[in-house]
Amino acid sequence: MKQIDSPKNELVKKWKKLHTKKGRDQSGQFLIEGYHLVEEALKSTITIETILVTESVTLPTAWHVDERDVILVSDRVMADLTETKTPQGIAAICHIPDEPSFQELEGMFLCIDHVQDPGNVGTMIRTCDAAGMSAVIVSEGSVDIYNSKVVRASQGSIFHLPVIKGDLHGWVDQFKEAGIPVFGTALEGGSTYTAIEPQARFALLVGNEGEGVEPELLDKADQNLYIPLYGKAESLNVAVATGILLYYLRD
Repeated sequence: MKQIDSPKNELVKKWKKLHTKKGRDQSGQFLIEGYHLVEEALKSTITIETILVTESVTLPTAWHVDERDVILVSDRVMADLTETKTPQGIAAICHIPDEPSFQELEGMFLCIDHVQDPGNVGTMIRTCDAAGMSAVIVSEGSVDIYNSKVVRASQGSIFHLPVIKGDLHGWVDQFKEAGIPVFGTALEGGSTYTAIEPQARFALLVGNEGEGVEPELLDKADQNLYIPLYGKAESLNVAVATGILLYYLRD
């Protein structure tokens, strides 16, 4: 098994760049850490280039990992590469998967417009996985899909369904051409979500709490929806609201 002890190693320097969006975009790779995420990646169709472990780690025999793909690293190297306060001694370098085209997808979609909190985006991806959505479309103005906090908040769901970076205007146009109902989320000019019947096919648009969904996108929606607030809170967290709407809308 290959071994790396120094954070100054050229491979380590290359992997550290995966902490940035620019580094991920240039390399086509991202870094994950922790037993659960590595296991979920191994069970998926994601291509894993390298698994990194410290001496304290024993890989589960059920993982069927080729030893040639595993590198033993020092605790110093692992601490340098990981971002959690208490690293588990295991990480992996994964290839960013190819994104499917619209023609390859069918069913129920979540479109995320300019949501920049990685915890919210990761939670929404996890919720979409649990609710059986077909894909998640994330606008360019949102946090990067493969930001480590997004991946961790998704709890591995990012490996279970297509998560696509894209122009929401183009996607909404395609949904409408295909006869897929598009629902926006807006307090003004909207209907309470229970006024809509559950759907076998739909696209739901959600935006950040400060600005909401872009007005031009809302104009394209077939119907804009809102969730009534019965207490004194000014709004719901976007990830919580998304969960309520997805579970209600799905047929």
